[in-house]
Amino acid sequence: MPSDAEPAPVSAKPPVTLREVAAAAGVSVATASKALNGQGRMTAETRERIREMARLLGFRPNSLAQSLLRKRSFTVGLLTNDTYGRFSLPLMAGVSDALVDKGVSVFLCNVEDDQRLGQLHVEAMLDKRVDGIVATGKRIDRHLPVDLSNLRIPVVYAFTQPDPGAVGLVSDDAGGARLAVEQFLRLGRRRIAHVSGPASFAVVHTRAEAYRDVLRENGLPTAEPLLGAWSEAWGRDAVARLFGKAGSWPDAVFCGNDQIARGVIDALRERGISVPDDVGVIGFDNWEIVAEATRPPLTSIDMNLASLGREAGLALLSLVDGQPAAPGIRKLPCRLVVRQSCGSPPQ
Repeated sequence: MPSDAEPAPVSAKPPVTLREVAAAAGVSVATASKALNGQGRMTAETRERIREMARLLGFRPNSLAQSLLRKRSFTVGLLTNDTYGRFSLPLMAGVSDALVDKGVSVFLCNVEDDQRLGQLHVEAMLDKRVDGIVATGKRIDRHLPVDLSNLRIPVVYAFTQPDPGAVGLVSDDAGGARLAVEQFLRLGRRRIAHVSGPASFAVVHTRAEAYRDVLRENGLPTAEPLLGAWSEAWGRDAVARLFGKAGSWPDAVFCGNDQIARGVIDALRERGISVPDDVGVIGFDNWEIVAEATRPPLTSIDMNLASLGREAGLALLSLVDGQPAAPGIRKLPCRLVVRQSCGSPPQ
């Protein structure tokens, strides 16, 4: 054969049809269809033989036909205004994990903070006949900039403020704050400061109140939290306020997020104050790209966003299947991820 011979063209094989599956399994087309759709009366052996033959032949059901048969599209939409994906991406991973085994696909639409863009995305989802929508955001005390209250399909809210009468899921911020302060107490820390974000955020007040409650319950004096921006720069400024004058310095700092905590640790190091030997530090969010790169690695509260997304996906599936769900906000527990910044128990 000449070296410059043209390769033979590759032709795609036609898809395997339901009729071919039925013939190979020795049943009628109607029986094969019912077996593959989990319908009809037949022996378990017959149903399994048909499914195994479909697998061996590489049969793929026509998704459009399936949708028409079941009056479902097997897709759900996820709406968010979390532009950077800090909260929405792990949450979406959880939603997808809950739905993938059910043959349901998820597609993400970022509405930013634009009401018109949000409405366009919702209309596109409705045009595509999505079975439902998961709405999520970048904070739990704000609505998305789009009205989802009167849609004909189910809507579940996760990590954003729900409409009245809807199903909402959020992380238990008070419980997470308790985990942090109680960890310091177990480690023998007693002078615990709290540095958090802007006063305009509801979670700031929820976590601060839990911080004060734990101190009061243990007979320890409480101090007003220092509030500022969600930034490393604010963490450094807060250290200047807490350690800038002689007196009884804190031996622990509970921070409202991991960026603040990283700024606190950097500023303490610059002052020659050792973390965790002199001062323990715990953050909030468990943003691994920040927490693991901090020196020392940062102990933090994880909001379990993937689990939150999974629960939201399962709740939406139940609503799509016509099962009632109790309206209101469900709080899911956080968890403490221990690294090196909080120290070890006293000997």
